Amino acid sequence: MPAAFMGAEGRYEDYIYLQMLQREWERPVAEFQTFAHFADAERPSARAALVLLFWGYFETRIERLHRTAMRKLPQRVLDDQLRRYSGVGSRLNDLYKIFFGTNYSDDLRGHGFAAVADLLNDIHKRRNEFSRGKPQAISEAVVNALVENLKAEHEAWITVYNSRVGS
Repeated sequence: MPAAFMGAEGRYEDYIYLQMLQREWERPVAEFQTFAHFADAERPSARAALVLLFWGYFETRIERLHRTAMRKLPQRVLDDQLRRYSGVGSRLNDLYKIFFGTNYSDDLRGHGFAAVADLLNDIHKRRNEFSRGKPQAISEAVVNALVENLKAEHEAWITVYNSRVGS
């Protein structure tokens, strides 16, 4: 019997992430007045947590894509590959290339989602800058770009997921 999947958003945890993203977006900006004393150039977005939360969600989906694509491999091989390529950057580039012959960004571009590829690359870079002591890297413009493109990112994810592991 062939494997059956619930789709790209098939886990209970996915819906929890989505609810958390929505709650973070709807949170009143007034709750973030603690950043008001920062100079404009040093101030992170009041909603920077939304980008960080999204990136955690995105990382879980990339792991699921790899696990599903490699489901026929022996479990010890799968575990070894995911351990060797434990960072999301190496999974998006190196491990993805091993299994699919391209990297995730180029795969998105090949499916007509160049803007999503650029956005994800930018968010990845800014998330790293944020975690390395530059919280202002996640600006209001970055948050707004993510929110405005969530639907396109979701469509891109489903398209790539289905092309790589089946619907």
